[in-house]
Amino acid sequence: MSNTEKDELIEAQKQVIGILFEVIKRQQTNSDLDEEYFQIISKGEKNEIRIKEIQNERTENAKIVGRLLEQLEI
Repeated sequence: MSNTEKDELIEAQKQVIGILFEVIKRQQTNSDLDEEYFQIISKGEKNEIRIKEIQNERTENAKIVGRLLEQLEI
């Protein structure tokens, strides 16, 4: 294996690690948002604005995770 091929492989590995790190970070954020959502709901609070924000952020995170995982398919 040539040095160029080794360098390309190392770069590809770095990209995969970066993508996986971002996926894990987004999934953890969604987990935290789930916890906050259920706390609001279980207390019977009428915080519709925050609930909508949580839902929107979770949806956006899911879309980003989907796009990131698509990158790994290449």
